[in-house]
Amino acid sequence: MDVRELILRKMEENGEVRSSEIVEETGYSRAYINRFFRDLREEGVLTLIGKANRARYIPAQEKLIAMERASIKSVRRILKNTGIEEDKVFSEIRRKTGIIKGLADNVSRILEYGFTKMLNNAIEHSGSERIKIEMHRKSLNVTFEVRDWGVGIYNHIREKKRLSSEMDAIQNLLKGKQTTDPDFHSGEGIFFTSKAADLLTIRGSVKKLVYDNLAEDIYIRDLSRSEGTRVHFSIALDSRRLLEEIFNRYKDDSYHFDRTEVRVDIYEEGTDYISRSQARRLVSGLEKFKKVTLNFSGVETIGQGFADEVFRVWHSRHPGVELIVENAKENVSFMIERARGGS
Repeated sequence: MDVRELILRKMEENGEVRSSEIVEETGYSRAYINRFFRDLREEGVLTLIGKANRARYIPAQEKLIAMERASIKSVRRILKNTGIEEDKVFSEIRRKTGIIKGLADNVSRILEYGFTKMLNNAIEHSGSERIKIEMHRKSLNVTFEVRDWGVGIYNHIREKKRLSSEMDAIQNLLKGKQTTDPDFHSGEGIFFTSKAADLLTIRGSVKKLVYDNLAEDIYIRDLSRSEGTRVHFSIALDSRRLLEEIFNRYKDDSYHFDRTEVRVDIYEEGTDYISRSQARRLVSGLEKFKKVTLNFSGVETIGQGFADEVFRVWHSRHPGVELIVENAKENVSFMIERARGGS
């Protein structure tokens, strides 16, 4: 039975149609039938009027369609990861819902930038056959979530960079301009999105990385294991942030990210920082930055080899990088000063 044709025939005969009529006549579930009504609404063929028991569909009129779309404040879709174009997905949300309608221009630009960058990451890197997107306009903020069922962002970074753990992968990500595919990606998407959002969380496997710009904090939580990657973004409707100002703060005129300052937290993770190999993993990629702050909060001690590799060997190779140490305890400071030659 052609459900679509049945709906259109009922509409032509009676001037309106109810989903309950089609359910009764076909024997299919209401959820299944509602898919056809949803498609016809999105195509601009039908429009819904009334609520609950009075809900019915009538031939679409341009004004009614515009009013209906403006009233839609949430969208959820599961996309097949074949030929998806992130800008077209965002444009469709703009056209067919009221989520973006009336947003301040700066908020709209940040939302578009963050959404398209995070969706592109899932399309290009996850290896997932499907991607779930959500976007919600609430009374105080607008949020989106991009979810995939692929390898997981931290596992992906760990494998591509040959790192030993997910925590090493998170440290690598926190360095800023890092990418597993340098021929095609600059690695700036997550960095700038994390600066523009009020809240950005990136969940992969057993870790969740949280960028909380309202509290001016970054932290990590342990979670039960999950498949793939889940990115959640939130920004206030009255946010004063400007995407251009964020770009200008971290980029020079040639748009090469040269003025970036980066803060790297040295996570203790139950292991002392002793070896040169640990040090080399830590500083990998930091030569791209002009100012690097190493935060040793919570670290009780470091080994001579670790300190020498970072503060003498690596720094002598990259003297243009300003290396700043924060929250180093006495034992840590002693090893750093010794590596620096007592300077």
